Amino acid sequence: MISERDVVVLVGSLRRASINLRLAKVLQAIAPTRLTLDIVPIGDLPLYNQDLDTEKPPSAWAAFRDRVRRSDAVLFVTPEYNRSLPAALKNALEVGSRPYGKSVWENKPGAVTGASPGLLGGSAAALHLRQILVSVNVAVLPQPEVYLSSADKFIDEAGLISSDATNAFLGNFLDAFGAWVDKLA
Repeated sequence: MISERDVVVLVGSLRRASINLRLAKVLQAIAPTRLTLDIVPIGDLPLYNQDLDTEKPPSAWAAFRDRVRRSDAVLFVTPEYNRSLPAALKNALEVGSRPYGKSVWENKPGAVTGASPGLLGGSAAALHLRQILVSVNVAVLPQPEVYLSSADKFIDEAGLISSDATNAFLGNFLDAFGAWVDKLA
């Protein structure tokens, strides 16, 4: 029997009306019952500064690190800013990877997705994020890759997707991610 998996979801956009936050909520709603997706906010993490990483680091860092460490996997949902990932998401990666030798990312199964109103669907940001994840030793799901272009046209304000084909595609992505997490567990 396959056990339930606790998945931390990190959304790179901090905007309340973020398309990527809506995508994360859609994924949360359609996830198979064996995947529990928990959207963990990253906007209040102080910028990483090694001088603050003492015996008693900022409480937001400690809580974030503990939450990621306890999870079975991480799902990254990122927009694309200037052909890269947002600063808030990069900061979360830095906070989690420090102090040296105590990274919360070590051997953690992960997946990357994103949505954009543009035609590339955030694929450049996702590629850059994948490069970073390799360096912090996150085992990133190789396929399928999901980057939703023109997402503002089919993810409505209520977080519903108007396309049955897109819902099925996202469901297949989550099934593949669940199998990936199980394989690496």
